Amino acid sequence: MREIKINDNKQKKIIIGIIIFLVSVIIIVSIFSIIATIQAKKNVVTVYAEEKPKQNQEIEWFEGNEENSRIDINDIIKENLDGQDKEKIETEVVALEYETEYQDNSKLPKGMVKVLQQGQDGEQQLIIKKKYSGDELVSDEQIGRKIVTPCVNKIVEVGTASGYSNYKIKVGDTVYSTPYTLAIRENDKKDAEILISINQDTKLEVIKKSGSWYYVRYSSSYFGWVEEDCVTYINPEKITYNNNNTQYSKSQLTSGLSKNMNLMKPSGLTLEQFKKVLSGNKQDKNKVFEQNAEYFYYIEKQYGINGIFVAAIGIHESAWGTSKIATNKKNLFGYGAYDMSAYSSAYSYNGYAAGIDMIARVLVKYYLNPKGTSIYNGEVATGKFYNGKTLAGVNKCYATDKSWQNGVYEWMKYLYNRL
Repeated sequence: MREIKINDNKQKKIIIGIIIFLVSVIIIVSIFSIIATIQAKKNVVTVYAEEKPKQNQEIEWFEGNEENSRIDINDIIKENLDGQDKEKIETEVVALEYETEYQDNSKLPKGMVKVLQQGQDGEQQLIIKKKYSGDELVSDEQIGRKIVTPCVNKIVEVGTASGYSNYKIKVGDTVYSTPYTLAIRENDKKDAEILISINQDTKLEVIKKSGSWYYVRYSSSYFGWVEEDCVTYINPEKITYNNNNTQYSKSQLTSGLSKNMNLMKPSGLTLEQFKKVLSGNKQDKNKVFEQNAEYFYYIEKQYGINGIFVAAIGIHESAWGTSKIATNKKNLFGYGAYDMSAYSSAYSYNGYAAGIDMIARVLVKYYLNPKGTSIYNGEVATGKFYNGKTLAGVNKCYATDKSWQNGVYEWMKYLYNRL
């Protein structure tokens, strides 16, 4: 009896030992499995984290495309692993151009532009989805953007009183500051040290001129530089009108018309002539160009670009203001439109004037002047897309259609011939 009991105890111990061993093995295998899974997930995030923008940033996903707001990085990873076709989300920081706000002033001579606040560009981050077949880029689409640094809008007043003058300020003249506050700077650079800030309508004496800057004397002890479009020769306390505005004939204005004409030379049309050539056109069904004709005159005065050229681009790109982007977004030039997301990525404006003003500045800064050229508001041209000051030069980078220049030139001829 005793011997049998001993054997029973041994069998129980063996069985218990086997059970403990099996449980231990299962626990160990489970732990290693969990660790391996966590590490695998960690590795995937490390590899692809840079290809997805942080979701806690305020990103403007373009409306009208619900797919963009549901982008899943895991889907992109799966596509990258499945074959040769790959998709990536990348970002690019570019300039955010300021807008210009126009206000009428019945106390200023008609056609005169008075700057109240200078504009300042900001920065924006574009969110771009790119598709590759192997190493070849197949397509890219802008799907959103994020404001990095806000811009400061430019504010100008335009005169509406009868009579205006083309008087050119010269050395020795007394002028008056037009912005609410104006910085007198140490040299003729926009970022130069500020010597003193003065209020609107402060009297200054012009000592000399350099590019788009005046070297002036303020009071009896301050000498420095101010931007030319921030001063006027008109005494705010005694406004007088001068009707000696020069109006050139049709033959004079069209004498230099050609595909090779210098587009950084103003057309020379008066305000009334701009209104004449852009009014009464049957193609202008919504009267977009007729009702905004004066702004093509104002961009000539501020930026020195040919306003007829800019109007012709708007007509060509928007089909006389009837395109969807022109109608819904007040954007005559499709500016900001990005490849496959043309409508959603195109800039939207409160009015047509802001878009006309912005495209003029963009053309002057990036397309029509070589790098380092002194341009408007004391800024310097980047020359990023500069290939000459002609239609052919602009065409190289502005439009992929090689015949774009021909279409724009036909509209330029049409407008000039309406004088």
